[in-house]
Amino acid sequence: MEHTLSPEALAELRRPRPYPAVSVLTPTHRREPGGAEDRLRLRNALAEAKRQLEADPAVSRERRNDVAGQLDRALAEIDLTHPEDGLLIFAAPGEHQVWSLARPVPERVVLSDTFLTRNLVAAQAAERPFWALSVSADRITLWNGGGDRVVEEHTGGFPRTRSLTDPDAERKERVGDLPSTFRDERTRAFLREADAAVAAVLRHNPRPLYVTGEQAALSLLYEVGTVTRSATHVPRGGLAHGTPEAVRQALRPLLAAEDRRHVDAVTRELERARNRRQFAAGVDEVWRQAEEGRVRLLAVEENYRVTVRDDGGDHLVPAETGDLDAREDIVDEIVELCLETGAEVRFVPDGTLGDAQGIAGALRY
Repeated sequence: MEHTLSPEALAELRRPRPYPAVSVLTPTHRREPGGAEDRLRLRNALAEAKRQLEADPAVSRERRNDVAGQLDRALAEIDLTHPEDGLLIFAAPGEHQVWSLARPVPERVVLSDTFLTRNLVAAQAAERPFWALSVSADRITLWNGGGDRVVEEHTGGFPRTRSLTDPDAERKERVGDLPSTFRDERTRAFLREADAAVAAVLRHNPRPLYVTGEQAALSLLYEVGTVTRSATHVPRGGLAHGTPEAVRQALRPLLAAEDRRHVDAVTRELERARNRRQFAAGVDEVWRQAEEGRVRLLAVEENYRVTVRDDGGDHLVPAETGDLDAREDIVDEIVELCLETGAEVRFVPDGTLGDAQGIAGALRY
């Protein structure tokens, strides 16, 4: 299953497909690992997708069989031992993908000529993704983090490893010229190459960067590096050979402090926007401003969800889940629309926005 959405991956997902491109969304429950309810819900959702394929006269038998087979292969890849909050399955002729989301999704099946990406985009924005680089003399590991998840990243040549055995060590020892590990030129080159590699990763997928390692390693990296010099340095050794959970625990206090700073900055900016009369609050008003591209900062409370219906009038109408034409993921639609128009999107703890009813925006004009 996929977890991380890079700009390249999103562009590929949004590419038009031969009809039908099937998107299957189903909620899961991380507090009930391996739950029978999740398995049943997933199988029912895929059965509904196959039923819609069967009933659609625009889908040829060949394509129907192809996409149904892709759905079966997607199902075989899904491991519900440790679920998150939602699953998103994409299937089209000749391809399929499965995404695990740390954000709830409505239960739905959509047949179109593109995949439904709004929930994936919103989940990624809510996770506040980051990179972590763990440095040691013989191994440099890149970690991919976001929300409460950290996984080892295998891109850009990471993890990078080398032997600490110096073929010239015996001669150096005889003449008394054996340097410490972090004064050795081979180590300097090792760290310099890793710095260049992570710079390339950041160019394609910019995020905050944390660097962990012994103080001697961090000092050398500061001396020889470029992008790693301006990263947040965490003097904690052993993580280059460590586990994702160890990395998550080491960074948790810094990430929590950063989250608090971001929340304070968001509330101050919204208050300034209110004073300038460039402020929108509530799903109805924010939706209209987002459609016009006027939102420059969108704030959403983490668990805010609302179902509405658009009757073609000036306002969205509250609706119940399952109602005809109900838009169960209107908040995720707003998030994706704001990101597409260049807005900054921030998720904040529930209750942060007070009387703004769960969602608010600072406007461009």
